[in-house]
Amino acid sequence: MFYFILKRAVTSFFILLAATALMFVLAVNSGDPLHDLAELRNADRESRIAARTEAMHLDQPVYIRYLLWLQEIGRCIIPGGAQCTLGLDRVGNPVIVQLQGAIGSTFRLVVVATVLAIVLGVLVGVVTALRQYSVFDYSITFVAFLLFSMPLFWLSTLLKQYLAISLNTWLADPAMSYLGIVLLGLAAGLIWMIIIGGDRRRRLQVFAVAFVATSGTMLALLLSNWFKTPGFGPFGILVSAFAIALGATALFAGFRRRRVVHATLATAAAGFIGYLLTRGIMEDPSWLTIAGLTVVTVVVSAAIGHFVGGPYAKQARQLTAVVGVLIGFIVFLDALLHAYPSLSRKTGGRPIPTTGSSTPNLEGTFWEVNLDYALYLVLPTIAIMLISFAMYTRYTRASQLDVMTQDYIRTARAKGLSERTVVVKHAFRNAMIPITTLMAFDFAGVLGGAVVTESVFGWNGMGKMFTDGLDYVDPNVIMAFFLVTGVAAVTFNMLADIAYAFLDPRISLN
Repeated sequence: MFYFILKRAVTSFFILLAATALMFVLAVNSGDPLHDLAELRNADRESRIAARTEAMHLDQPVYIRYLLWLQEIGRCIIPGGAQCTLGLDRVGNPVIVQLQGAIGSTFRLVVVATVLAIVLGVLVGVVTALRQYSVFDYSITFVAFLLFSMPLFWLSTLLKQYLAISLNTWLADPAMSYLGIVLLGLAAGLIWMIIIGGDRRRRLQVFAVAFVATSGTMLALLLSNWFKTPGFGPFGILVSAFAIALGATALFAGFRRRRVVHATLATAAAGFIGYLLTRGIMEDPSWLTIAGLTVVTVVVSAAIGHFVGGPYAKQARQLTAVVGVLIGFIVFLDALLHAYPSLSRKTGGRPIPTTGSSTPNLEGTFWEVNLDYALYLVLPTIAIMLISFAMYTRYTRASQLDVMTQDYIRTARAKGLSERTVVVKHAFRNAMIPITTLMAFDFAGVLGGAVVTESVFGWNGMGKMFTDGLDYVDPNVIMAFFLVTGVAAVTFNMLADIAYAFLDPRISLN
């Protein structure tokens, strides 16, 4: 493993070196960085031209300028040397300052969108493969091709109009007629009927349950004024905790192993008790506190699985750790939702912003600040996620269908294993091998493609920094963007190769 990583790292270094050399030549020859100063008629014209020439080394040949840029990169890699600047921009400021402000904003956007796209796309892709040629399969295929062919800038404009502006107007005075509630229930019933499928009787039962549940829930939320003061509350946390425990058990273990079921239910109970005990700590915590509570949650949940799981302790530990983290996420989400009323008053009552990455000069609690970040993420995240979601569903469906026809799947069924075990433990793991490659390239691609998304939504991130560098012919700024995206591409490509060995034992990294 060590020699494989070392070999790939050396190869990736020379690939990145060649790519940066080509990109630097293109950036330098993209225009004249002194164009704006050459048109001035001020007395300090010559001095400003001289200052920019010195800052950007415009009096040096291209290869010398590239070597000087590599020298700046070396200062950032080698500790204890000169100050890391990544070079100077056109006004003489260190590029590293711009990058530090932009990289956090862009990574926040890209990571959230990519993770959601992977989780939802892979899950839906597996379900469509298991229900090949069903109404659900055809519906997802149509939606996937529609989203995949839709231009990102146009999708973003539609989201601004119909999700942000219209929804903000409705949230200012949330109300719905009884006819609207009934129509919403009918739509939900049809959707769930298509998703669950089955014979005619089963589809009618699913339709009825979904209609009653959706209509009743919507009516209860409106009567309780939930859209003004959202949150789960203790009862909602309790119900969610046990629902997560039962759902995770049904998906990954089944209900035949009672000790595993008892372990997940005990984890749900412990999670609810932990929620009650930490309410004071969670009023205005820090990210360090959240990280500490997460570690404690994983340790306690795994311990419950170890001692309650009995002969299935290994499986119980893994499952209870997942259940504990998911319950912690629900608690975190509940605290965010409780900060909505106060944040709404501070930001003018328009909860879903259409431009920007955060509210300027916002002063508030930990939850208010992070809810503000989350709300600014809504539109650009959905825009990026929908495009990637379409890709993941199609590739996962094709990969899962290919694996389900293999001999070892027929052998597993012949041995009497349950369909859930065959799909989750045997087929899904091997189907994820080509998807792993797709994930590696998609993250780097989304990182570079965030230029369009950030332009549409006015997001102050690396995309804006890159476009500004192109507009003003600022090579060091352009190279800072390319350096991050290039390193991300080669790193995630190497991680994908390493992941192959864990997904498929037939693959060797020697």
